[in-house]
Amino acid sequence: MSRSIKMPLIVVLAVAGFALANSIYTVSEVQQVIITQFGKPVGDPVMEAGLKIKVPFIQEVNPIDNRVLPWDGSPSDMPTKDKLYIAVDLFARWRIVDPLQYFLRLRDERSAQSRLDDILGSETRNAVAKHELIEIIRTTKDRVPLRDTLLTDAERQLNMGTLVPIQRGRKSVEQEIFEAAAEKVKVFGIELLDIRFKRINYNASVRPKIYDRMISERRQIAERFLSEGNGEAARIRGNRVRDLNKIQSEAYREVEEIRGLADAKATEIYSRAYNQSAESRDFYEFTRTMQAYKDIISNNSTLVLSTDSDMFKYLKGMSPEEGKKR
Repeated sequence: MSRSIKMPLIVVLAVAGFALANSIYTVSEVQQVIITQFGKPVGDPVMEAGLKIKVPFIQEVNPIDNRVLPWDGSPSDMPTKDKLYIAVDLFARWRIVDPLQYFLRLRDERSAQSRLDDILGSETRNAVAKHELIEIIRTTKDRVPLRDTLLTDAERQLNMGTLVPIQRGRKSVEQEIFEAAAEKVKVFGIELLDIRFKRINYNASVRPKIYDRMISERRQIAERFLSEGNGEAARIRGNRVRDLNKIQSEAYREVEEIRGLADAKATEIYSRAYNQSAESRDFYEFTRTMQAYKDIISNNSTLVLSTDSDMFKYLKGMSPEEGKKR
């Protein structure tokens, strides 16, 4: 073959090979493809994986993800029905079920994420604004909350340390957001699979009020404990004084009984000892009178006695000289 024939043949083969390479494309298991011609979609979306053929040069391949995709919104502040501002962080999962509609309206995943930000953010604000904070925090209305076992029945009746009853719960609020948002994203060829509250936190301006209320409740419980402790201490002190007075009274009674018995016994002994004869009785009378003089008369004592009294009979027989000698 001459040189003049080889060169055109090589050029033709090169052009044919380039055109063939441009007309063949592959679709992976995690993709679906939209074929566009001059920027407009042509034909049905390619949903099956494998080796495919298109018109070279004038048609382009636009791959679209076929997997479950995440949407992670940024935390945003929003008010509840009871006028408390909270920061809500939402998480969702979605996938593309109508690639043609998706391509016509959104083109790429960045646009889809932006549109999900708008729709999910708006529906979340609407749902949060229609419910009180406790409805969004608590899981379900059937969950039995833990109660402080140290509270009295009266404090439980005042709902101190207990959670107020709820009507719906967080799962119901999530379902409400899901149903509202799922309808709106369908027009973009997107199926919303799931929505969850990832984090709910108090707004910085609300936290001090919440903490103050928690501190106030704990302080009321502490004051009740202190009051009960003071009352118990007063009761114990009162019982101690009562028991002490009772012990002292009983001890005094026993002492007086013992003393009375001792005096009676001593009197009995004296009586037997000094009642043996007239002289012993006189001697006993004399010693007891002298003892009485000692207990009654002192240096500055003045006695007024009748002449016939028993106390005076020993004094009237005493001469002044005998008194000086004594």
